[in-house]
Amino acid sequence: MKILIVGLGVIGGSYAMALKAAGYEDVYGIDSNLETLRKAKELGLIKEGYVDGKEIIGEADLIIISLYPRLVKNFIHENRNYLKKGAIITDATGIKEHFVDDILAILPEGIDFIFGHPMAGREKKGIDYASKEVFKGANYLITVTDRNKEENIKLLENIIYDMGFKKIKRINPEYHDKMIAFTSQLPHAIAVALINSDEEGRDTGSFIGDSYRDLTRIANINEDLWSELFFGNKKNLLESIDNFLLELNKIKSSIVNEDEEELKNLFIKSSKRREKL
Repeated sequence: MKILIVGLGVIGGSYAMALKAAGYEDVYGIDSNLETLRKAKELGLIKEGYVDGKEIIGEADLIIISLYPRLVKNFIHENRNYLKKGAIITDATGIKEHFVDDILAILPEGIDFIFGHPMAGREKKGIDYASKEVFKGANYLITVTDRNKEENIKLLENIIYDMGFKKIKRINPEYHDKMIAFTSQLPHAIAVALINSDEEGRDTGSFIGDSYRDLTRIANINEDLWSELFFGNKKNLLESIDNFLLELNKIKSSIVNEDEEELKNLFIKSSKRREKL
């Protein structure tokens, strides 16, 4: 099986590393950065790298697209006539509902696009920060459409498990975006707001422990990618932010009113919910 990874940044590079560790050797790459392609080849992550790659696109049995959502659509549109009949395509984007419809509208017949989302990542950009370890024990989401073939989904699932993922869940696009707004996008928004709420010029670094360090880790954020993800899932994210603010205001109200019983009840509720996770 010829595997082609489009976009060899931190996630695409991690895919390449995980595939190599799992014994997949017939792997190729496309990236606009020549230095990235050189590093990937020197590390033995790909057999060959391409800036354009139309020749390898026509030979690939599985194409993993690790690009921003809008660039995935552009890639399909520009290369739809070069895709191999029967090829499987998957992605790694964090929004699905409107994105899925856009892709399916331009996808040629005989091509199976299985929309995927690895629930793992890194704050930094670029292949230098890629690691196969990021997928170990992680969750993976597959957004199923009516056009997907069961045998192709199972084939992709086997590869996903080979790369180190622990659990795969199949869902529809609407539910994917609703849950991701809460479990991924809201935490990033909170981390950004928390670290930006600090008073300028304070020696905060001398006072942090694990709690602040863990909560703000993802505040070191890729502004281009996450702006696109936030706007692409605007309705669900705003709903999650509103629900979060309601809960934060309950804590604030308990403190203002010196309602110790209510405050403790909120702590007990959160502890029980965290244990269930």
